[in-house]
Amino acid sequence: MKEIEDRDLVNHYLHVHQLDSVFNEQLLPHLSLYRFKQGDLICSQGEPAQSLYVLVKGKVKIYTTSAEGKTLILSFKTPLELIGDIEYVRGTTNLNTVEAVTSVLMIGVQYRWLKKYGSGYVPFLQFLLEIITNKFYTKSNSMSFNLLYPVEVRLASYLLSVSFDESDALFKGQLGTANLSDAANLIGTSYRHLNRVIQQLCAEGLIERTKGVILVKDRERLAALASGNIYEKTGDVKS
Repeated sequence: MKEIEDRDLVNHYLHVHQLDSVFNEQLLPHLSLYRFKQGDLICSQGEPAQSLYVLVKGKVKIYTTSAEGKTLILSFKTPLELIGDIEYVRGTTNLNTVEAVTSVLMIGVQYRWLKKYGSGYVPFLQFLLEIITNKFYTKSNSMSFNLLYPVEVRLASYLLSVSFDESDALFKGQLGTANLSDAANLIGTSYRHLNRVIQQLCAEGLIERTKGVILVKDRERLAALASGNIYEKTGDVKS
């Protein structure tokens, strides 16, 4: 994580995402812009939560870990999204782990400033309420819902999410074959079954396995298999 000390850029993203009125004048000086590199953790499940983050550029992956140590993808998120909102309201540790899939820009503000200057500011509270209710409305059963899809659909969605970012045409991600065990855990299947599905998709010409990586060869057909993308189907949030 690296802080970008550029107040004009902070104001730019506030304007782009129509957040000018969400934060009052007392809060504005306490907003900071942070860059996370691909693979960086924004927050880790179970660790203390101290800041609210607004995702303004890039894509993040949200996953959870069970008491048995098994991980499972919940969703991929693009702007506009809040990280740490539920933790702020409930006063809990981080509910999930959030990882940068692409290079990510976040506007962050510490909870202590939100409590001091934002707890009675109606536009901020309305924005927070809309974001949180939208999360519960669209993702209340995401874990069990996504597991109802066959593995090939889950894998296709996962590959689309880690390989492309609609806001950045230059981003071309890929899945390293060394990470297949992690990928199997994240989509809720066995390593052996995942390999069988990969072989199937390779045979159908949708993906290619070469030089230690898996590349998407036919994005359009992979998206059709993925039913769009089950991990990125969310409701719209308007500020």
